[in-house]
Amino acid sequence: MAKPKSVYTCTECGGQSTKWQGQCAHCNAWNTLVETALEAGAGKAGMHRFASLAGTSEIVSLGEVEAEDFPRLPTLIGEFDRVLGGGLVEGGVVLIGGDPGIGKSTLLLQAAARLSEQVPVLYVTGEESAQQIALRAKRLGVNATKVRLFCEIELEKIQATLASAKPKIAVIDSIQTLYSSALTSAPGSVAQVRECAAQLTRFAKQSGTTIIFVGHVTKEGALAGPRVLEHMVDTVLYFEGETHTSFRLIRAFKNRFGAVNEIGVFAMTEKGLREVANPSALFLSQHHAGVAGSCVMVTQEGTRPLLVELQALVDESHGGAPRRLTVGLELNRLAMLLAVLHRHAGIACFDQDVFLNAVGGVRIVEPGADLAVTLAIVSSLRNRALPDKHVVFGEVGLAGEVRPVQRGQERLREAAKLGFTHAIIPAANKPRQAIPGLEVIAVNRVVEAVDYLK
Repeated sequence: MAKPKSVYTCTECGGQSTKWQGQCAHCNAWNTLVETALEAGAGKAGMHRFASLAGTSEIVSLGEVEAEDFPRLPTLIGEFDRVLGGGLVEGGVVLIGGDPGIGKSTLLLQAAARLSEQVPVLYVTGEESAQQIALRAKRLGVNATKVRLFCEIELEKIQATLASAKPKIAVIDSIQTLYSSALTSAPGSVAQVRECAAQLTRFAKQSGTTIIFVGHVTKEGALAGPRVLEHMVDTVLYFEGETHTSFRLIRAFKNRFGAVNEIGVFAMTEKGLREVANPSALFLSQHHAGVAGSCVMVTQEGTRPLLVELQALVDESHGGAPRRLTVGLELNRLAMLLAVLHRHAGIACFDQDVFLNAVGGVRIVEPGADLAVTLAIVSSLRNRALPDKHVVFGEVGLAGEVRPVQRGQERLREAAKLGFTHAIIPAANKPRQAIPGLEVIAVNRVVEAVDYLK
């Protein structure tokens, strides 16, 4: 029987060609043709690949559909379950990516060992041998005797094994190593990653098996392969952190069954990844006395408030153009805040180098860090430390106003729980009822917060 053929489809216009070309003949775009599988059969027999995953092809009224919550299967790893939204969902597809050696396989082996005590688990590995997996399990000290291993990279064999073994949880390590015999391109190519992910996602929805993909990342930190890979799956998780430090964060960038931007915090030890009970302690330096340029803020990551120390260093510039450098924060946001400080608070840094760092390797993307950044800069410029046990949060606008942030009450309660006694916050976030042990300093303008440091 002849092998199914493949065609080359343009990612810009959808035009097809029987062979690869540098330029699409339909829209004249360059380097946009990628290989896709073409079914050998015709008509209805050849259209099984495109079967609906919704479970019905009839028109129904949305009011007639019963909205029921999805039952969860907890992995018994608390921080992992938090990021997933409470646990794994039947038929769900999870994609977890991260830098090499950051702990993706370690975490999934720990989770597979605990899940195997409850349900059948199949670990499909295309990168390591069974002996290497066994050595890792022995090194981690986990009881993985019930985890079934399958070393294979051909998609069709994996599908057949999943259909016969009928596991509840299947781990694919990794999606970039798989290939389909229907395509001639090498494993890891755009066509292979897209085809293998689509077929396995379809299998998960039809069989109810939960599938977890391990994904490689590019040197820029994005998931390797086509962008459509992230659209196919239900949950996208990223590992964050430096390999030379012991702390790891897992952040949810997409989750159809839970909160987005939720994070889980782990520490890498000799026995694998260990949950961190108090994440705020990781991001706070232990200073014996006040330090100029240091400011503690409360950031909101999903449903969890975290206390993070921001450090600023403002020094006289000896070059032609002053330097602006940030670690863990957005560089353009820093430039905007320096302009606001100059215009609305009379503090000029045009002849100063400004360096900004979020302690502990955490990355802050929310604008609620603006007020803490400005106070840290002013503290370093004046060489005057903020008063002890002060916490700050708030967004700064271009007009110099301090805007409120979401979940201000939860942030204040978290700060009070960790022993902070004063909070500089937007006036709109001032609580109606006093929080025991915490004095609130409400400000409307950035100049009011700056004057507080005098």
